[in-house]
Amino acid sequence: MDTKTISIIEKDALYCSYGDTVHYADPPKVFESCEGSYLYDGDGTPYLDLQMWYSAVNFGYKNQRLNNELKRQIDTLPQLACQYLHREKVELAELICTDIEKKYGVKGRVHFNVGGAQAVEDSLKLVRNATGKNLMFAFMGGYHGRTLGASAITSSYRYRRRYGHFSDRGHFVPFPYCFRCPYGMKPDSCDMYCHHEFERLFETEYNGVWDDKAKECEYGAFYVEAIQGTGGYVIPPQDYFQKLQKTLKERKVLLVVDEIQMGVYRSGKLWSWENFGIVPDVFIFGKAITNGLNPISGIWAREELINPEMFPPGSTHSTFSSNPLGTAVALEVLRMTQEQDFEPMIRAKGAYFLDKLQQLKNRWKVVGDVSGIGLALRIELCTTDGFTPSKALADQVFNEGLKGDLEVDGKRYGLVLDIGGYYKNVITLAPSFHITEQEIDLGLHLLELLLKRCGAE
Repeated sequence: MDTKTISIIEKDALYCSYGDTVHYADPPKVFESCEGSYLYDGDGTPYLDLQMWYSAVNFGYKNQRLNNELKRQIDTLPQLACQYLHREKVELAELICTDIEKKYGVKGRVHFNVGGAQAVEDSLKLVRNATGKNLMFAFMGGYHGRTLGASAITSSYRYRRRYGHFSDRGHFVPFPYCFRCPYGMKPDSCDMYCHHEFERLFETEYNGVWDDKAKECEYGAFYVEAIQGTGGYVIPPQDYFQKLQKTLKERKVLLVVDEIQMGVYRSGKLWSWENFGIVPDVFIFGKAITNGLNPISGIWAREELINPEMFPPGSTHSTFSSNPLGTAVALEVLRMTQEQDFEPMIRAKGAYFLDKLQQLKNRWKVVGDVSGIGLALRIELCTTDGFTPSKALADQVFNEGLKGDLEVDGKRYGLVLDIGGYYKNVITLAPSFHITEQEIDLGLHLLELLLKRCGAE
């Protein structure tokens, strides 16, 4: 480790709050540059990044076209209070809305903020305003952020434990996690048992959510990730969300989809909900909409929920919402996706990657399950029985990858991974859309070197 890196780590220990970062690696890893699918440390060692800033940099580090757009906007209109209009904001909203209206015939509007959790907070206000309800359904394994309202509908208690309840806690429902079915069922014979169990909540008022005389649910919306992100890239059965939305519509409960991690083609579609035959009432976006540059976030909602009479000016506010730099880059991102049909490219690379993962599973007893959709892929690390979660192995693989001492063809590499899942044993893979087959092969070779180093079978 070079002296400059040592100095940064020492100063971090003295002056920086650990509360706003995740110090999982010991010592913390310091990077100095990036390009394409790689991060570089102070020694210039390349680290192949297979998680791309939690799926925020879908189009690769230092994407020249997007960087140039940011530079152009800096020299044109870099700052503007959000009480005024600028072209980039309006055209970005138009592009998102017209795409949905053209494909699905549904009119809506877009509302901007900065961070993903802030957009979740705005959506909670929108739902409360439209329904008059302050209680929400959410999924076990779901992650919607760590602001106060978002923490209340994120299932992990550890995000709330220190602070108590500032908002009404969500009613958490089991996600259709077929590899680890919470009901002990098998997908080929369960007849979507998890959905039947959710529907049972409405059979009688004594289940605590439904007034059969008034025909009214106590809950205003169901917050979902169509593909769970931090929960471990869990993919539901194909027709699950169609059944769920039908149930919700019959009870006048809104469906809100969190697209912050899976949006902007991560799943092979512009929005992940497009894979499942639904159009939500509201969806939330962020992260990759700017490729991680000068972030913005936002919500799209159906016209009847968000028109100016229903949701008037000042219903929410953030100083930097719809900022010119972020909206300019986001507009360029979406224009780029319209100029090139990203879906077949992402599907092809995802299929290649998934096939390689299946081969990996066949070689290693500790790989319990692999699956994926588009370039959102997952590897469950287990004990040698192929099912019992092994957080210890996942942690070891993660930390060893950050040492940057893996040798391939006489060259040193590191491997950047992200660990998620209900038991923190899942490697979630979100590579750059521009990753090559050679880089996919390299990544899997590096992963196998790590499994060998960690004594896996």
